[in-house]
Amino acid sequence: MLALEPPSPYTQLLDAEPEAVLPPQPKSVRDSGLPQQLIVELIAKALYLGGKSHLPVLTTKLHLSINVLREVLDFMVAEQVAEVAWRGDSDLDVQYQLTSAGKQRASAWLERCPYAGPAPVTLEAYRAMVERQAAQAPQACADELAAEFTDDFLAPPVQRMLGAAMYAGRSMLLYGPSGSGKSVLARRLGALLQGLVAVPHAIVVGQDIVQVYDPAIHRAPLPRQARLAQQPERRSSDPRWVLCQRPVVALDASFDADMLDLQPDAASGCYRAPPQLKANNGLLIVDDLGRQRLPAAELLNRFAQAQELERSVLSLAGSYHFHVPCRMRLVFVASLPPSSLLDDASLRRVGYKIPIGALSAANYRTLLRQQCLSMGVAYDEAAQRYLLDELHAGRGLPLLACYPREIIGRVADFAGFMGEPARMSIATLDQAWISMFAGGELRAAGDGVETRIA
Repeated sequence: MLALEPPSPYTQLLDAEPEAVLPPQPKSVRDSGLPQQLIVELIAKALYLGGKSHLPVLTTKLHLSINVLREVLDFMVAEQVAEVAWRGDSDLDVQYQLTSAGKQRASAWLERCPYAGPAPVTLEAYRAMVERQAAQAPQACADELAAEFTDDFLAPPVQRMLGAAMYAGRSMLLYGPSGSGKSVLARRLGALLQGLVAVPHAIVVGQDIVQVYDPAIHRAPLPRQARLAQQPERRSSDPRWVLCQRPVVALDASFDADMLDLQPDAASGCYRAPPQLKANNGLLIVDDLGRQRLPAAELLNRFAQAQELERSVLSLAGSYHFHVPCRMRLVFVASLPPSSLLDDASLRRVGYKIPIGALSAANYRTLLRQQCLSMGVAYDEAAQRYLLDELHAGRGLPLLACYPREIIGRVADFAGFMGEPARMSIATLDQAWISMFAGGELRAAGDGVETRIA
């Protein structure tokens, strides 16, 4: 049965300020939307683990405003759970500690649930924030896409398909040979998601805490976004939320079905959010589609259905089900032919099927020059012609985007090891090529080594 909650004063405050990225700071326990008992337990556990603490220290630990903490601490003092250990001249210069009875209660609360981190927001407030940020997400335009991918040498039809898919927010499947740059391209699509989003440290569902914020995924604002991140009104914002770039979550071949649901973390006493929850208001990439333990069609259909319904259902221990927003862009990446992975019904669920293939000879040469420049390797036209006309053509290898960096990187590696200037030549290219493909033989030639491509 899905949990439904009536609107809270906190959500009404959130909806009342559509221009603000971060919600306003609650001025009372009622404004926070949280049960007072939950805050009591968090404070008690923080005092039990950290000992006597100043009020500002508790604010930092629990991400609750001074007003909310003072209201709850006054209640805890009245109930003889906590007491004032020391008071200075200012209202903030106060230290609190647990009473003997408070320590007993805190110990029992820690045994039941060891979570003692930042205070959560309500599930209702999280839903409202995600929906508001989804509605305010800026749409990609042709100029932005061209500027972001100016060095990727994408064919104009491919650029237009990528742009249309991002503009419409529809799912896409990038497919093509391994090494064509699909995975890198998918991650760079995240740069087209402009603006900042608010992500809560955690949400509360019934008596359970779900940790949402992940510093590896929810990155701090870029320098060009610092002006918004440093606005004076942030000082009066709710510290339970973090201002972040729009997230980009990438799943590789190690992904399995269990990761689609909440993951209990016994050490922290909370649940860890699944990837589709962390990716809200951002981009979710399923890389290497078809290599997961979950069948490709089942994986695609589960994510596509959640995106279409704009929500996904999660389960807590005890089979309690609840729904969370699923407002993300969805990108699948496959090196195998789509027809070998997915049936017609599954393919129809993908908005855009976009082939990513080999580079043109001109673009390959340009990319080769760029890699030489960036790695400090001397470029040589004759060696470049040898690479394309003899090595690539001789082995029938397409001009994939991954090769210039790999080849020139190896030329630089060998030169650095030998203490010589790095330069393109037939000999250094042969050596790099053999180290990549094991397609030749090395033959001694005097004091050096001569390479031969088989």
